Amino acid sequence: MKTPLAPTLGWQIAALALLLGLQPISTDLYLPALPALRADLAAPMAATQLTLSALMLCFGFGQLLLGPLSDRVGRRPVLLAGLALYAGAAVAGALAADIWLLVICRALQGLALAAAVVGARAMLRDWFEPQQGARVMARALGGLGVLAMLAPPLGGALAGAFGWRWALLAIALAGAAALALVALRIPESLAKPDPEALRPRRLLANWALVLAHPSFRAYTLLTSLAYGTLYTFLAASAFVFIEVLGLSRGHYGLLVGLGAGIYVLGTLLCRRWLARLSLARTVRRGAFFTFTGACGMGLAAWVWPPSVWALMIPHVFIMLGHGVLQPCSQAGAVGPFPKQAGAAAALSGFASALVAFALGGWLGLSLDGTVRTMAATMMVLGLGAAVCGWTLVQSQERHLRPVVPA
Repeated sequence: MKTPLAPTLGWQIAALALLLGLQPISTDLYLPALPALRADLAAPMAATQLTLSALMLCFGFGQLLLGPLSDRVGRRPVLLAGLALYAGAAVAGALAADIWLLVICRALQGLALAAAVVGARAMLRDWFEPQQGARVMARALGGLGVLAMLAPPLGGALAGAFGWRWALLAIALAGAAALALVALRIPESLAKPDPEALRPRRLLANWALVLAHPSFRAYTLLTSLAYGTLYTFLAASAFVFIEVLGLSRGHYGLLVGLGAGIYVLGTLLCRRWLARLSLARTVRRGAFFTFTGACGMGLAAWVWPPSVWALMIPHVFIMLGHGVLQPCSQAGAVGPFPKQAGAAAALSGFASALVAFALGGWLGLSLDGTVRTMAATMMVLGLGAAVCGWTLVQSQERHLRPVVPA
């Protein structure tokens, strides 16, 4: 195949948006179908939750391998192979006859998703310096937000009209579209592959270098807590809104889409603030929204009567904060590592995925037919993200500079 021309900024943003957007597509489009899937396959709640948490676990561990692999062979080969596997696993999942085969297919899809996300984050660092990268990431995550806004209503409509399997087929189509975009428009972004990147000694040295950096730890903790807050909503809300509060799949999909629209607004605020503020000062502002939403979730858990709006009003603030915190934290985590961007992106993504996997297990055991488990868990994680943004991230601003091994 002919090597594609160097991408313009528009194609770079489109590629980042679609590659990163596969993560919410993998979950959000699938959410309205979960109750129907559970009933059709006669699956227990814990096994149903495992279709999400197994994806996240393999997504996390996959990044530990695929990040360094992309440093060794380049971003493009890893992306092309991963996206092909992603689409194929989604089709296999749509044809699964029992819950455990579906769990295996979703686990393979998580491994493939790791290639897309770690490749996108590493390309961001290949193309841009941290401050500019955060602005570009905010634009890309705005596009991701649009995908996340459209995915739940589409998933609800497909599941309601044709059954839950069609939601997985739509996910397969998204993977095929990303594969076509990378194949036709995105050339290799890594200027100089590292032939030593996969050797155990170099791998451990790179991981040690990344983990030792205080900015990496601060921004990775921030993104893990912020994503954990969102993941709790993703994993639990279908059962809470549909089975506990009695919403239809279509109305539930619209509500989740509304939250994604608020997320897009948050990315727009992030872009505006980053034009004149540092990463850390932008995080400080975004954390205020997360803190407000977390406090609201506490009220929804223990004070307000259970209702759709008692949960959605705090969720609006959490999503607004998420739109600010995610671009900054993802850019901040890889910013100091122009030579180890793949390893840094992998470790940061692994931390978020590990948190999500643990939350999936917790929710599978603790969801009890009320709103309290979801709301209380979001409160704790949201408060943690806000405190991290106001303390650790602020104290490490001076350390956000490129680092190379001695």
